[in-house]
Amino acid sequence: MKRVRVPLGERSYDVVVGHRAVAELASMVPAGCRRAAIVTQAGVPLTVDPGVPVTRLEIGHGEQHKTMATVEHLCRRFAEIGLTRHDLVIGLGGGMVTDVAGFAASVWHRGVPVVHVATSLVAMVDAAIGGKTGVNLVEGKNLVGAYWQPRGVICDLDALTTLPARELRCGSGELAKYHFLTGDDLLAMDETERIARCVQIKADIVAADEREGGLRALLNYGHTLAHALETATDHELAHGEAVAIGLLYAAHLAESMGRIGAERVEQHRRVCRSYGLRTALPVGLDPADLVRLMGRDKKVVGAGLTFVLDGPSGVEVVADVDPAVAEAALRTFRG
Repeated sequence: MKRVRVPLGERSYDVVVGHRAVAELASMVPAGCRRAAIVTQAGVPLTVDPGVPVTRLEIGHGEQHKTMATVEHLCRRFAEIGLTRHDLVIGLGGGMVTDVAGFAASVWHRGVPVVHVATSLVAMVDAAIGGKTGVNLVEGKNLVGAYWQPRGVICDLDALTTLPARELRCGSGELAKYHFLTGDDLLAMDETERIARCVQIKADIVAADEREGGLRALLNYGHTLAHALETATDHELAHGEAVAIGLLYAAHLAESMGRIGAERVEQHRRVCRSYGLRTALPVGLDPADLVRLMGRDKKVVGAGLTFVLDGPSGVEVVADVDPAVAEAALRTFRG
């Protein structure tokens, strides 16, 4: 079992990674807590015991339930059970659950403690760590949210043994991203070490830039197109699958702008395929529509588009990319 610290001063917390890590949950319950609301979904494979009375609140499966309506439903249930700001919300599930539970915790009584028990690979290496919470609108993914750091995160690897292959691929899309943020050979590591290393990379970035003023945006490598693809396909394309396509497109775009060469693009392709990830755009999508959706990305700050792109000095945020250039790269992108 490995323990990674997210260093944020008085709000620092631990991420525990390993088999049977859920046994550490009780140690993350705040003193004086009298009850906990467990936000989860039907079929989540783990049971938890925080050592205080609990009420289980289930939300629906699928991005169509990642909405303000779901947050309102949870908050009304918090009111029914008398959840105070000294009590606890536990997000038990994958990335959608931790995003929604974290957001509900951030707004209930203007902020109550939350602990995440991540049961998917996406949640373990990305969504549950770093304090980003949010829900979707019809206009785009994760457009409404808040920064609300958890008191702790549990990554119990026993949960991964029950995941369908597609869910593992979703997490693998995020794993692929981390290969290019530091150059680590994650494929050479065992499962616990690999996930803990991804957590450490994210923890270091979050500690340096908690609210995405600059460095933290690197964690969105591949996500500009990915979020557009999720919206354009009505989430039929899952997040990690979209990220893999977004990674390779970002490499293709960087090559078309003269930032990297063909060999580096091929390295992106090899890493994605080593995780069994598809890299081609879904059939039938209009590049112009995807560019319009990418224009709604939260990183956009100017007249053009904003991407995280590879280059001579490594991965960095590149603002004001001409939409025509991005569209031309989409039209020549083959995956």
